Amino acid sequence: MKAVLNGTVIAEAPQDELVKIEGNWYFPPASVNSDLLVPSATPYTCAWKGECQYFNVKDGDTLLQDRAFSYPTPYPASFERVGRDYSNFVTFWKEVQVIN
Repeated sequence: MKAVLNGTVIAEAPQDELVKIEGNWYFPPASVNSDLLVPSATPYTCAWKGECQYFNVKDGDTLLQDRAFSYPTPYPASFERVGRDYSNFVTFWKEVQVIN
């Protein structure tokens, strides 16, 4: 699967390496082009996953605010609900399309 923004592949990995949580595909950290992500200061804590890290996504010379996020240290109890450890896995939204 690929996460693509205007023709640029931001992440790519086989589907069996991804984790689907609440309808979002989360990519393993090693599959993500971190050069295209800039950490954001936007705060958010999910009640069952824990503290979230947002990223701005580079689209050429433009930064798209908070279009990616991950959970660097999710609550251990969430692993059972998700079915595996998804620490630092990255998911995308809005303009970033996840395709097979």
